[in-house]
Amino acid sequence: MSFDFFQKIIEDLKSSKRVSEEDVKKVCEFAKEVLSKEKNVIHVHSPIILCGDVHGQFHDLLELFKLGGYPPETNYLFLGDYVDRGYDSVETITFLLCLKIRYPSRIFLTRGNHECVNISLTYGLYDEILRKYKSLELWHILTDMFNYLPLAALIENQMFCAHGGLSPDVTKIDEIDNLNRFQDIPITGCMTDLVWSDPDDRQGWAISPRGTGFTFGMDISVQFNHINNLTLIARAHQLVTEGYNWCHNHNVITLFSAPNYCYRCGNQAAIMLIDENLKYTFLQFDHAPAPPSINIVRSVPDYLL
Repeated sequence: MSFDFFQKIIEDLKSSKRVSEEDVKKVCEFAKEVLSKEKNVIHVHSPIILCGDVHGQFHDLLELFKLGGYPPETNYLFLGDYVDRGYDSVETITFLLCLKIRYPSRIFLTRGNHECVNISLTYGLYDEILRKYKSLELWHILTDMFNYLPLAALIENQMFCAHGGLSPDVTKIDEIDNLNRFQDIPITGCMTDLVWSDPDDRQGWAISPRGTGFTFGMDISVQFNHINNLTLIARAHQLVTEGYNWCHNHNVITLFSAPNYCYRCGNQAAIMLIDENLKYTFLQFDHAPAPPSINIVRSVPDYLL
């Protein structure tokens, strides 16, 4: 299949045209081939732009690319949670996958906790697909594709990037490559911790109040960085008002790239620009004007996953 096919979908989505069910399926199948060639931990180079959760807010994603530029001129690493919460999860994940297919060495996508069956069933993707396509098969194809997303990334062997955080069962980054990622996210285990865990003010490990994964203190992140010769742990997963937030004495940075989350939280979003020397700056942005067609009331639990 030619790159022109995927480029046309990119342009159609930019123009707010609906992508057909069959074309979304083709994108998923081709994306699986591309993603399957990557290891569990992707090794990427700077300069690169690091992005947190985007959560189906497609028009805000376009604002993000307007701010940072499009591949191949700009390199990107997204840290998961492409779907759920927002109204346009299908458009968001399809757009990012098409960019990945077109420019596989310029944009990298790791997995978030929403890229799984149970969470996407409850928090928006499933309902959106039934509403837009009336197709249960398409939901199965998308959730199968999620199983191919890498689990983490390493920027210039110095910055460790994962959606959630660390795991008590992972001491060295190399251990992550031994996991079988080609499955739905389990209830417990290393793979689960990488997409669910959060940094905390308390020392050591603790059971996460989310009910899945762990919290980890500054002693844990400092030790992990020391053992793996890292300068920083970068992660997403948590809403932060300014779009980015430092913790653990600048050993951990949290990024969130969905402005006005759920169209009501009023937060700014941010992306992290990392240059050739691993110096970084942050660009903050606000939400795009909502298209007039958005008028949807959905009964979804308020707990912010």
